[in-house]
Amino acid sequence: MTLPDGYSDAAHALWDAATALNRRAGAVSLPPLLFFTDPARTPRPWETAARLPPGAAVVFRAFGRPDALEIGRRLRAATRRAGVRLLVGLDMDLAQALEADGLHLPETSADRAPAVRVARPGWLLTAAWHGATPAPQRLDALVLSPVFPAGGASAARAALGPDRFRDLAARTGTPVYALGGIDGDNAEGLMRSGACGLAGIAAIQSAFAGDA
Repeated sequence: MTLPDGYSDAAHALWDAATALNRRAGAVSLPPLLFFTDPARTPRPWETAARLPPGAAVVFRAFGRPDALEIGRRLRAATRRAGVRLLVGLDMDLAQALEADGLHLPETSADRAPAVRVARPGWLLTAAWHGATPAPQRLDALVLSPVFPAGGASAARAALGPDRFRDLAARTGTPVYALGGIDGDNAEGLMRSGACGLAGIAAIQSAFAGDA
């Protein structure tokens, strides 16, 4: 799917790169683009979710915020209207309350994947990975970061770079998303990375913020 008119050049660049990677990886059952929310960096994530193209996904990371259910309901409504899948970070009870499409696990909780798979076999199940330990198993996809220098929690980690990312992704046997410092300018440089799609926070929010 090509984005219609009314989207920024950055949005077109991200979506075109994400869908091309998705096709090359043979992972068309997975969303090409994952928008990760963050309470501080994406205070109104439902607005970005409403602008995402059909087939994309949102990963709602509430981080224990007291209004998680309220924000989650707004996201669920926006994603349903847009034809976008909704995953919830870590909190299985919240995911069930929101009738989410899946769960995203932090790397430190990735060992919960087999139990989640048994309890909710229909969910899309992903987990974070940073490449320093063996890749988590029993997942639909991994999210490997940071590919490029990034902000937020990834700022403390050294960037992998496209070559190291490609080497790590090739060893997993699991589809791998690229996350960290990706924007409309450098997304094209990941075409040979083996990624199954792109993930981001601020760059996606900025690219899909409104009319071009």
